[in-house]
Amino acid sequence: MSPETVLDNSQATFNPQQFDQYVMSTYGRFPIAIAQGKGCTLWDTDGKSYLDLVAGIATCTLGHAHPTLIKAVTEQIQKLHHVSNLYYIPEQGELAQWLVEHSCADRAFFCNSGAEANEAAIKLARKYAHTVRGIENPVILTAHSSFHGRTLATITATGQPKYQKNFEPLVPGFAYVPYNDITALENAIAQYSEQGIAAILIEPLQGEGGVCPGDLDYFLRLRKICDETGILLIFDEVQVGVGRSGKYWGYENLGVEPDIFTSAKGLAGGIPMGAMLCKEFCQVFTGGDHASTFGGNPLVCRTALAVLQTLEAEDILSNVIARGEQIRKHLRAIAQQFPDTFTEVRGWGLINGLQIHSETDLTSITIVKEAMTQGLLVAPAGPKVLRFVPPLIISAAEVEAGMETLKTVIESVHN
Repeated sequence: MSPETVLDNSQATFNPQQFDQYVMSTYGRFPIAIAQGKGCTLWDTDGKSYLDLVAGIATCTLGHAHPTLIKAVTEQIQKLHHVSNLYYIPEQGELAQWLVEHSCADRAFFCNSGAEANEAAIKLARKYAHTVRGIENPVILTAHSSFHGRTLATITATGQPKYQKNFEPLVPGFAYVPYNDITALENAIAQYSEQGIAAILIEPLQGEGGVCPGDLDYFLRLRKICDETGILLIFDEVQVGVGRSGKYWGYENLGVEPDIFTSAKGLAGGIPMGAMLCKEFCQVFTGGDHASTFGGNPLVCRTALAVLQTLEAEDILSNVIARGEQIRKHLRAIAQQFPDTFTEVRGWGLINGLQIHSETDLTSITIVKEAMTQGLLVAPAGPKVLRFVPPLIISAAEVEAGMETLKTVIESVHN
């Protein structure tokens, strides 16, 4: 290990039994404890290194211990890390300006996570429906296999029953349609037209739902329907935004603009932050309608601004496009080599999925666990999809190394 990756004693003596005794078991954790990281490499408490193609699940935009992040956090915490939104926060204004100038939005609200950002969008859409369109019991349409968060409203919005089980009664006012199915969408709009549809909440690319990109014709039709009916179009960009798709925002891959969109995960490069952004015409929040104690504090805003400015100044989006094409080329070769095991490669930029054949007994978790033993971190996106979401700074050499390891892993699980 190099000098900068030497572990301190507290890390080296990590006790998983002690952890499990005191921490709620809300995660199915893999049996490693990450202690340190640099760039696209992580080290566990035993000193073993891993190539990180997970990035905190599409969160560590600039990788680990990036000089820009270190500088921004250090300088800001020495100056001011938190102050109430009862006062003006200059860093928040600067970040909002950057986001507005680099997107279709006019206004920004800051919070702490993707779920909170989607909660804000749901509340904004409901108030707009009540106060502007006169809808008494508005409905929000979302897609099957979607994922929008873990709060009560956002698991209701999430079109996956496994996340809703045992948390009933769910929040009323949501209905679900198949993703990329325009006929089903039109039928649902007709079904709920009398009650009134406030919004359509949808991901430009479904991440947790299996890395499924939106269909261009579907989204063009979706935008036209919303324009004709007054329904608000909300995009959940929590996983696909902030450059991960090869563009700043996922909607840019589809040629349409949402009325509202949400961001989190990679926005501050791993420092907890979320944002809900909207166009001026639907900004109906007034004082007291919504708030967040920690949302948009000076520390997270300065960090997010540093991340975004680095993406722009260092043309990291070009790397995202190139490395994404490199990964998909390797994944297609793997799929061709094992046609009975893998059926499809899909994704944008540096969010990519490898579909496992539904009829094989092989699961994504099996491959993830074997890859871990060989120093490669990849993530599942459901039981039959492998997900690849590395830091946006990953190099060509690191991609080559990771894909070679993946090929070895897949060969081993076949034997």
